[in-house]
Amino acid sequence: MQKLIVVTGASTGMGAATARELARRGFHVLAGVRRDTDADAIRTTGIEPVILDITDAEQVAAIAAGVGDDPRTVHALVNNAGIQVNAPVEALPMAQWRRVFEVNLFGHVAVTQALLPALLHGGGRVINISSIGGKAAMPTYGAYAGAKFALEAVSDALRREVTPLGVPVVVVEPGGVRTEMAARGVATANHLAAAMTPEQDARYGSMVQAINTLMQTGTASGVTADAAARVIAKAVTARRPRTRYTIGRDAALVIGLTRLLPDRMLDRVIAANLRRHYPKAVTG
Repeated sequence: MQKLIVVTGASTGMGAATARELARRGFHVLAGVRRDTDADAIRTTGIEPVILDITDAEQVAAIAAGVGDDPRTVHALVNNAGIQVNAPVEALPMAQWRRVFEVNLFGHVAVTQALLPALLHGGGRVINISSIGGKAAMPTYGAYAGAKFALEAVSDALRREVTPLGVPVVVVEPGGVRTEMAARGVATANHLAAAMTPEQDARYGSMVQAINTLMQTGTASGVTADAAARVIAKAVTARRPRTRYTIGRDAALVIGLTRLLPDRMLDRVIAANLRRHYPKAVTG
């Protein structure tokens, strides 16, 4: 019997590409999307769109009920949904901090809790899509990286709880991936920067511009969403999956540096890389 896979955040980017890749490999994918138009766009053979905002308790309960009523085994949950919100720690409103953690951490925990009974019953697995930001926090990435660091810790705890029960837990750490997420992140960063006080703008304005340029450059040189999806599919299908997979050479490099370099040395490396992207009037 065909096995089920739940993929959250499947409207665009890596989530949509992962849904297509897993359907191509013969799974029946329940693709979580937030709008009917997104559902119409992704619906095809092997992909069944489901309206799912992972911060909406009723929608999370509904997909868990649907999975529970389905006779097919749940092979995997791919926690992919996420948002990118960048601003200096001082300047990011607390409402935005809470929103980032609700989507990038607590929503994943809620979906995992809801689907764990089915995963335990069928010997499925949990795939948590983290980020290079889950290992190294760039300036203005306090909220985003904070949630991803926390997701890594939750994944470690969950792995030690449920792997003995037959449910592997895998973390996937992408670097730059050519998706719409970076463009949305830059737009959000610019919107938040416009709301900074004059004093905050003097302190951080040029840094925000440099980060935006670095984000766009890293995305443009990153891997495609389809290439990222193949790594995620490997984590889903490997008989004995590793606990962590990286996506892209940049992710492997930066994560390697975090293991090798002391904090202040890593600070200097990050600052030197970022300095190349500051507005010329500032660096001159």
